[in-house]
Amino acid sequence: MSDAESVLDVRDREDPPFPVISGALEELDPDERLLLVNDFEPVPLYDVLADRGFDHETERVGDDEWHVTIEHA
Repeated sequence: MSDAESVLDVRDREDPPFPVISGALEELDPDERLLLVNDFEPVPLYDVLADRGFDHETERVGDDEWHVTIEHA
């Protein structure tokens, strides 16, 4: 596994974050990880990730900061 990791911070977006997240997943190479930074735990995203063949680990790093590390299963 490579150490390549992209960071996508969606906390201050004015538009809906899902299309941006979906696009980032489509561009994710098999040996890369995506670190998603959000201001809430994105529970609805977890089923989408599983359906699309991704694993994830979630960590709450602050009152309004969550990190979700996403990679191909």
